[in-house]
Amino acid sequence: MQHVVLRDLSVLWAMFHVIFLFVMLFRSRYNRRKTAVLAGVGMGILMMSNMVLGWVLGFDVLAKVFFFTCSVPSFVFFYLISADKRFRFLFTFCLADTTALWVMAATNLLDHYFGGGTYVLMFFSRLAAFPLIEYLAYRFLRKPYLELQAAVKKGWGIFSGMTMLYYILLFLVVQFPVNIVERPKDVPVCVLILIMMFFNYSMMFASLYGQFLLYRKQQNELVLQEQLESQQRIRKLKHDMKGYTVTLSGLLAAGKVDEALVYLRNVQGEIDTCMGQYCANPYFNAVLGSYSQKFEQIGAVLAVDVQVGDEQLPYMELCQIFSNGLENARDALRELPQEQRKVSVQMGYNKKRLTIRIKNSCSSALHVERGTIPGTTKKGADHGFGIPTMLEAAQKIGGDLMCYTQDGYFVVDVLLPMGSN
Repeated sequence: MQHVVLRDLSVLWAMFHVIFLFVMLFRSRYNRRKTAVLAGVGMGILMMSNMVLGWVLGFDVLAKVFFFTCSVPSFVFFYLISADKRFRFLFTFCLADTTALWVMAATNLLDHYFGGGTYVLMFFSRLAAFPLIEYLAYRFLRKPYLELQAAVKKGWGIFSGMTMLYYILLFLVVQFPVNIVERPKDVPVCVLILIMMFFNYSMMFASLYGQFLLYRKQQNELVLQEQLESQQRIRKLKHDMKGYTVTLSGLLAAGKVDEALVYLRNVQGEIDTCMGQYCANPYFNAVLGSYSQKFEQIGAVLAVDVQVGDEQLPYMELCQIFSNGLENARDALRELPQEQRKVSVQMGYNKKRLTIRIKNSCSSALHVERGTIPGTTKKGADHGFGIPTMLEAAQKIGGDLMCYTQDGYFVVDVLLPMGSN
């Protein structure tokens, strides 16, 4: 009886940790605090329900219906609060579940063949294995995997299909018609499946990471291209300065001082626009300068107040936040009458924190509560990634993001701790 208790406790331990592993790897549509509360309450109720079923029906019976009593409900729950839908979510969910099933199957076989079937080895091996996997996932996988989900939009379908098939295959091989340890002839097949899963998952991550490196290269090239365009505008401005000087000299020679001052102010505005001198950071200038022209093309009014100098800031993530936020704003402003097209960018920095606010006028029908991540209304597989990508970029450097509507404006606030920079 004591040994059976160890087995049952090890099952509950696995149930808790598969949820923890998934929460570590998936991207929620809510902030961290709200996600933790929702996951704690929802999964707490689900785990308690499965514990009661295990005690009433027996954990051997529960193992056979675990897919319907735990996997399906948790899938639906997390799908509702996930920032990612479709294949990226499915892959992450199946990845966590198959990892847990893999550990449970391996420790079950180890206990049967090397632990005498007393469940002692099973209990202690699972007790150590799940925290070890979570440590390795947090230490080496979580950060690049979250960035991978934010960056790579395509190619997840075939991998999610493979992980789902592995989950079903492993579930059936281990549990049906009876537990694998009661079917010695099927043990070699089960072991081969476990080994094959390890290598196939490695191949999947290598392929996805290759796409991520390609995405990062494209982002670097985009920043470089924006800088080159900025330099081209500067060369054009130098060429135009001769004409400005001739006009200004003519006005002054004619005694038209007031007209000369007005003309000089216009020239100053042209210089600021062309050179993108919004701050001392060349990367931010490149992005803001590029989008200032895009907003000008649609007749939108752009106001910029970027209070940063030449500090060493995480420009890759910050440029990603600016680019996605301003792109979203431009798409929203296109739907409005031209006289309503207004957008502003504010950025402030001190030794402890950096704050960014991107605010654009929006439709009066749009209503977004604080703490939620709004979905996209645009059609197509390449839309709906702007805000989640901004959130991931902020979280990557320890910050957070909040969206809301206020007084006819859609506002994105980003707060980033900068104490370690």
